[in-house]
Amino acid sequence: MMYEYWWANVRPLSDKKKMEVRRGIDSAEELYYIEEMKLRMFSCLEEVDIAGILKSRRMWKTKEEYEKLRQLEIEFIPWWSAGYPERLLEISDPPYALYVKGKLPDEKLPSAAIVGARKCSPYGEAQATRYAQELAGRGVQIISGMARGIDGIGQRGALNVRGKTFAVLGCGVDVCYPREHIGLYMDILDHGGGIISELMPGTKPLPWFFPQRNRIISGLSGAVLVMEAREKSGSLITADLALEQGRDVYALPGPVNSALSQGCNRLIKQGAGILLSPEELLEDLAVLGRNKMEKLYENEIKLETKENMVYSCLDFEPKNLDRLIRETKLPVTEVLSVLISLELMGLIREVSKNNYSKII
Repeated sequence: MMYEYWWANVRPLSDKKKMEVRRGIDSAEELYYIEEMKLRMFSCLEEVDIAGILKSRRMWKTKEEYEKLRQLEIEFIPWWSAGYPERLLEISDPPYALYVKGKLPDEKLPSAAIVGARKCSPYGEAQATRYAQELAGRGVQIISGMARGIDGIGQRGALNVRGKTFAVLGCGVDVCYPREHIGLYMDILDHGGGIISELMPGTKPLPWFFPQRNRIISGLSGAVLVMEAREKSGSLITADLALEQGRDVYALPGPVNSALSQGCNRLIKQGAGILLSPEELLEDLAVLGRNKMEKLYENEIKLETKENMVYSCLDFEPKNLDRLIRETKLPVTEVLSVLISLELMGLIREVSKNNYSKII
């Protein structure tokens, strides 16, 4: 894998060219030792690309760099590997590889991005918290960029209800930006979420990385929620990318005389879904959940008899353990065992102590 790590970081080669070359060869190790004459057989490579590859082979300390990656406990996931998110493979310009601390979002579960203004209003802050808590409390994974303002507020809201949240950074995953979000950074990891980037570890946050990372935020999400945005805003870039990727976009309406609501109101005028309440949004996302359930069965992931008995007794509203025991007529130990199994499968969640609800 160390040669794959090298190839992922060859500059100035684009990700698209890296993918095209990698498809035409057995391994990155072969690329590392390939003769210059054979490199020229790839029609996508220009002189500057070939020069960059040859220079990288001379300068890149392959074993040393890969060992640094391992010591940092960062997972390296190239696009062709089994762990790479299928949702990202659907977009037109997927990153060649991802670097992950913690976990990636579970693709069997619904997910939504919550994005918006860095300098948000009390109204935007309250609504971001409200939507994040309601969605995450019902098993929707919250994805954002861990930025100041709406992004960080939404992710904190998800953590408040023991939900899962994932941050896509415009820097290396070992670099906490902004620095004051170090507590949020650590809490995301401690609560089973993940820190994600397409940039190699140690990469500093530079302005042009942030618009680029937005396609990953939208790509990993089933829907994008814009909570507050000015007329010209990075959040609108995410919304545009989401539409290009076939994702649903929702916007929070606001006062017509508020600069922070102009971008959202404009999105609504252009046809974005309007955020009126978390409950209505959850109804929309429930359709995604049903589709996910159907896909599980299409893939022949079947529930055992006892699992099916317990699962069929549950609903999207929490149900107490005692009631489940009465309805299934199973011993308490068996019900608890089945509940753990269903939770590990991503089908249910424990909303509060001994109270369970369906996720999909």
